[in-house]
Amino acid sequence: MAIEMMNQNSFNDNILEVHNLKKYYPLSKISLGKRAFVKAVDDVSFSIKKGTTMGLVGESGCGKTTVGRTILRLHDVTAGKVIFDGEDLATIPPRKLRKMRPQMQMIFQDPYSSLSPRLPIGEIIGEAVKEHKLVPKSQYRSYILKVMHDCGLQPQYFYRYPHEFSGGQRQRISIARAVALNPRFIICDEPLSALDVSIQAQIINLMKDLQEQYGYTYLFISHDLSVVEYLSDTIGVMYLGSMMEIGDKKKVFANPMHPYTKALLSAVPKSNPDEKMDRIILEGDIPSPVNPPSGCKFRTRCQYAMPVCAEKTPILKEYEDGHKTACHLYSQD
Repeated sequence: MAIEMMNQNSFNDNILEVHNLKKYYPLSKISLGKRAFVKAVDDVSFSIKKGTTMGLVGESGCGKTTVGRTILRLHDVTAGKVIFDGEDLATIPPRKLRKMRPQMQMIFQDPYSSLSPRLPIGEIIGEAVKEHKLVPKSQYRSYILKVMHDCGLQPQYFYRYPHEFSGGQRQRISIARAVALNPRFIICDEPLSALDVSIQAQIINLMKDLQEQYGYTYLFISHDLSVVEYLSDTIGVMYLGSMMEIGDKKKVFANPMHPYTKALLSAVPKSNPDEKMDRIILEGDIPSPVNPPSGCKFRTRCQYAMPVCAEKTPILKEYEDGHKTACHLYSQD
């Protein structure tokens, strides 16, 4: 795979910048003359440096997957900017977006439903390569076999179909399909959730090896904080469509600032079975994204909630270098 390693001088540049991203889904029911919206992503901002991995975590339904799909314009952007390599993906015309598609790829959660059952593996991996004419026809087969080799797939799998493979092998096929286009940025939408623990370790190591070899940038969406801690450089914590905390992995795990982040980290299993878990149990259910609480969205489940939490939405503010949180427990001035 002909990809040159990135120049060290460009490593500090952001490959992706998301500014005030919103994705609202309109409901058919109209109340009091107004149309209601599901606020799946509500004013989310973050950036990712080239060659690094950002982990995006949170409870089911918090909007993690919608963020990933909206960034790639699989869903239209309601508001905000998505700057990729200097271009705003939210507003560029479809023809120009199509030319940029090979640079941005996605690995989906379910490796079986995301693969066509009617195509052999070689065609699945190489379909987009043909469409975008990345290699000459004479080099097509050798190129696909090289991609398969990089992803741990044997050459005899070229003519086999998805139903002939295990879940771990199918996920390798999904990864091979994504990297075959020589992307610069890959969104990984919970790629390990359907796999056994032993297979998860193999896929994690594969993704790390590919990143070291080719300089990929990942947005890794997951609910498994142990995996995110191992794989990521920075971490973003989402709740009900909003970013609660974001920062360097070591700082977030060593000093979680938001009560929601503390609750999530308290549920991570300890490596030492004799070590006591100081679990924080969140009371109540997640509010509806159609009608979220005023002010801080987490206040209805927060043990530290104050009157100001209902009156004013906290801003995402930096309290130490590279570590931001949105909480009224800290100065918002």
